[in-house]
Amino acid sequence: MSEASSDVLLERLMQLHPKLIDLSLERMMRLLKALDNPHLKLPPVVHVAGTNGKGSAIAYMRAALLAAGYRVHVYTSPHLVRFHERVEIDGKIIAEDDLADLLDDCERANGDEPITFFEVTTAAAFLGFSRTPADILLMETGLGGRLDATNVIDRPLLSVITLISLDHQQFLGETLAEIAGEKAGIIKPGVPVVIGPQEPAGRDVLLVRAEELGAPALMFGRDFAVDAVSAEGFSLSVGSDRMEMPDPVLAGPHQPSNAATAITALRHLAGFELDEEHLRQGLRTARWPARMQQLHHGALKDKVGPDVELWLDGGHNPAAGQVLADMAGTWNDRPLDIVVGMMNTKDPAGFIAPLAPFVRRAVAVGIPGEKNTLSAGETRAVLDQAGVETVAAGDFDEALGLLRASGKGSSRILICGSLYLAGRVLAAND
Repeated sequence: MSEASSDVLLERLMQLHPKLIDLSLERMMRLLKALDNPHLKLPPVVHVAGTNGKGSAIAYMRAALLAAGYRVHVYTSPHLVRFHERVEIDGKIIAEDDLADLLDDCERANGDEPITFFEVTTAAAFLGFSRTPADILLMETGLGGRLDATNVIDRPLLSVITLISLDHQQFLGETLAEIAGEKAGIIKPGVPVVIGPQEPAGRDVLLVRAEELGAPALMFGRDFAVDAVSAEGFSLSVGSDRMEMPDPVLAGPHQPSNAATAITALRHLAGFELDEEHLRQGLRTARWPARMQQLHHGALKDKVGPDVELWLDGGHNPAAGQVLADMAGTWNDRPLDIVVGMMNTKDPAGFIAPLAPFVRRAVAVGIPGEKNTLSAGETRAVLDQAGVETVAAGDFDEALGLLRASGKGSSRILICGSLYLAGRVLAAND
């Protein structure tokens, strides 16, 4: 058993490379070899890439597979409150002692060699997954795909690529086509790939790459589609089959297409049997915090009072801003106020622009504990430029107090702009 806590080990591992992100597979392969190649001892892998929607798709798949009685490992990032959230072994978030032991094993195997935090922690996750039997591993890429640390699996059972949009341009390319080329790196020869909704520039790159590799492609809008959406659910066509699905538990008008992508993936898992009720149960029971999540209870909810709805979303790029705008467009029963905090590596103007017309007033905040946060003043300037009545606050607790003090009657407050901010909110609301 490791003598150090996971927090201590994670802090040390952060120091092993001068850069937080340095896309390459060489360091990862070196460490995996030193660990006796745990990535070659994993259960069948579903590898998921994309800019938006990949977490939701994994959440639906996880819930349906569990409903069908399968043992499921899950790897996602980033975490919201604690690192442990990233690693789910046989349906449960990894235990502290187990995580500490895995990190300790990886630190010893790596020695003083340079390696990024994501690489070494991904190796630790692979080690944990290899030591506990499961039927399937749902694995999300961290950044991109081609050179992502997860992309050491030569032959996954299935690849899934959700919506691709502009994000992380400094690492993945300036155009949608360039970014799609990086995401397409998870497509493997002969391995089926399910492709969610895409802009034409991204879709074309993915389909060409799939054809080059002989990877059978199932494309949203061509091979599967959402035919009709109502308050009760949606109709899904997969080939010649038509299914009636319930309204997904995750909120937002974009969720039927995420759910359709997940269901199509589940229906094309070789060797797995899920009936329609398992799929429906997956849509009803999926969990994915901080993605259009309504906070019904907790310290922050108590602060705003019973007459105010409090919502949280970690989206942070222009496509996510459009998703929030689509959701806001359905909220006609009460005014919308927002609390916004963002990182300086993002496009705040692009995120705010689609949402701004639906906002009554806003409070700008910095993200506590994040050196790359935009200051409250910088975010306020972006909101002002978008025509939103805005003030700045020292933190989100003060922001909610300001909105509550200036509000009259029932309203809706959405805290948004960053997963890092969302994690702080969930911790404070606990």
